[in-house]
Formats: sequence, C-alpha cells, structure tokens
Amino acid sequence: MLALIVIVVIAGGVALLTTASPSKRPSVAGIQGVASTKYAGSLASPPAPEFPLSLRNYKGERVSIAQYKGKAVLVTFLYTHCPDICPIIASNLAVALNMMGPAKAAKVQVIAVSVDPRGDTPTAVASFLARHDMTGRMQYLVGSAKELGAVWKTWGVGAEQDAQQPQLVDHTGLVYGISAAGKVTTLYSASFTPQEIVHDAPLLASS
Repeated sequence: MLALIVIVVIAGGVALLTTASPSKRPSVAGIQGVASTKYAGSLASPPAPEFPLSLRNYKGERVSIAQYKGKAVLVTFLYTHCPDICPIIASNLAVALNMMGPAKAAKVQVIAVSVDPRGDTPTAVASFLARHDMTGRMQYLVGSAKELGAVWKTWGVGAEQDAQQPQLVDHTGLVYGISAAGKVTTLYSASFTPQEIVHDAPLLASS
C-alpha cells in the first residue's frame, strides 16, 4: 500500500491528521459512495442493512454489531503492524472523538476488524490502541483466518498478504458509517478528515 503524506494542523488546540489529497468517493460491497447535501462523508447508495458482524475482541470477549443499535457505529478494517493507512485512520478517529466531546462521543461506537489474523495478537492490539488513544474507545475484533475471511467477504473488504513483503497486508482502507437504526448510511475513504466524522456522527446517531 502506498504511504500517504500526513500534515499535522493545530486547530483549537487539537492536532488534526489529514492527507494531502481530498477524500475520494469509495465504493464497496455493491454500495457506491455519492455526494450528499446532508452528510460530510459519502452517502451510501443504495442504503443497506448493516452486515452481520460477530467476533471476539482482543480480550476474548464476544462482540456483535447488533448490540450497538441506538448508536452511530463506525466500522473499519485495520492491522497493528500497518505502516501507513491504519495508523492514520485510528488517529483521525481518536481526534474526531476528542473533538465531539464526551456527550456526543458516548453515542458513537468504533469497531475495527483485523485483517491480519497472525500478527494481531492481544499484546499487539493493546499496544496499537494505546498508541492511538483508542483504548476503551475502539472494539478491536480478531479471530482465525477462516473467521475473519468470512467477515471480509461479507463486508466487501479485500485483504491479502503482500507477496513481496510478507509482513505487510494489502487491504481495503475505508470506514463504514452505520446509523442508530442499523443501516449502512455513509462511507469514508481512508483519507477522511476528523471533521467529517464530527459532522456526521450525530446525524447517524439520530437516524
């Protein structure tokens, strides 16, 4: 995966991680991201019910997306040893939650699904979450190659070991925005900005 250029901007005392190019309209699992007058991110077209998702987190606890009905849920696919996109996604989500403040952030649940069943050990995940200020704020789901592969397929995510650099994983980098009613409502490319999430999360939580 190509590394992105990162610019750190200080706005109101908060460090914002942004990419050098504007966010592109993502497309995944038969859903196309289109421009919206309501959402800062891309509107999912056609809208669809949330896909099944039930795995154990890095602590061994069973987590299902269904348990977060009533909240805005942001679902992404990461791995802890990723050198480029994954740290940016995690850090930008953390910045967005900080910008929202406790009351609004409490209505948002972030879920990350591993794309590296071998490398995403409990120790590696705990360290990754701590580095990106997401401990207790992100459910990081892991599993066997078979378990995770089934989830990747259901969510339209590609993930495979890099042929030339086996320690790396080539994978789809995006964030799904799920409404409180359990609908895939928005899509965000890996180059999303925290401001997009800050704007959209309350709308997702109320719909």
